[in-house]
Amino acid sequence: MDLTPCIVQDSRTGEVLTLAYMNEEALERTRASGEMWFWSRSRGELWHKGETSGNVQRLRALRYDCDNDAFVALVEPAGPACHTGERTCFYRGEMDPAPAEALPGLERTIAERRAADPSKSYTATLLADPARIGEKIEEEAEEVARAARDESDDRVAEEAADVLYHLAVLLAGRGLSLADAYEVLNERRR
Repeated sequence: MDLTPCIVQDSRTGEVLTLAYMNEEALERTRASGEMWFWSRSRGELWHKGETSGNVQRLRALRYDCDNDAFVALVEPAGPACHTGERTCFYRGEMDPAPAEALPGLERTIAERRAADPSKSYTATLLADPARIGEKIEEEAEEVARAARDESDDRVAEEAADVLYHLAVLLAGRGLSLADAYEVLNERRR
């Protein structure tokens, strides 16, 4: 039986969720159902991701490598990818965050802070006052523009981070995410 490795990646954040294996039948069922199917090497059987846990992975795109011997599945996960309950199977090892992990991590933190006491969380305070979020974005945009004119590259990066944080809070407050803005950018590229 030929097994093909499949890297499963969150289509909205780009984060790698797991590595699994597919045979021809798993690939056919994935295409037919729109949800991920794999071959379980340990159990020796087909496996529909999320069949028992409910944490299905809806397929958004399937990509092949240059040799046609590996896949990347871009998915919309309905919950944790890992059987341990972790969001990703890659939660151990050298865990210092990479730059590309900053914004997805920020969005998860903002979602957690939504339920926090506004007197103890700046993020919760902003989420409770949509007008203030807009004012903060204007303020931070002016600060990054000023830094770009008069200050060091480090200060520009710091002020840009402030803009990104406040923008992520604004989007969350509207029920949107950074991925919604990414989709607009992708549409403009076409």
